[in-house]
Amino acid sequence: MKFVILAALALGSVSSFAADEATKVAVVDMQKALQSVEAGKKAKAQLEKDFNTKKKMLQDEEGAIRKLTEEFKKQTLALSEDAKAKKQQEIQERIMKFQENTARSQGEIQQKEAELTAPILKNLRDMIKEVATKKTFAIIVDKNENTVLFAQDSLDLTQEVVNAYNAKYK
Repeated sequence: MKFVILAALALGSVSSFAADEATKVAVVDMQKALQSVEAGKKAKAQLEKDFNTKKKMLQDEEGAIRKLTEEFKKQTLALSEDAKAKKQQEIQERIMKFQENTARSQGEIQQKEAELTAPILKNLRDMIKEVATKKTFAIIVDKNENTVLFAQDSLDLTQEVVNAYNAKYK
């Protein structure tokens, strides 16, 4: 019974909210804004630089492992069973270390991305609040595939937020 009463109250609130003509709603594409502001572009460039450095290191190690494996295949007939086992163990250990380094590098890149983007996202949210207050919007919704099914282009404040952000945080 409580559920029915709460549902009725919620529906009543939503319908009165929808009927209020003074309520203004807009959307901002946070991902686009993050990638468009100057600080976001700098963060992306830094991440790409770090990623490419780690990628090069991992590619070099992968190449070394391949070369070692090929050499082992060529020497297989000439090696004793003990030498084969030792060489296989060495290659296996190197592969495991490579996999650990790959996983660690991915985690480091994700952590660095979070560190670089968190302050930008906070400033973007502050800027959205300023723009929304200035333009008297009651609600600003993140425009992404999971949240907004449709929005008029005229409701999209993304570029205005990006411009205001870049002007304030030069």
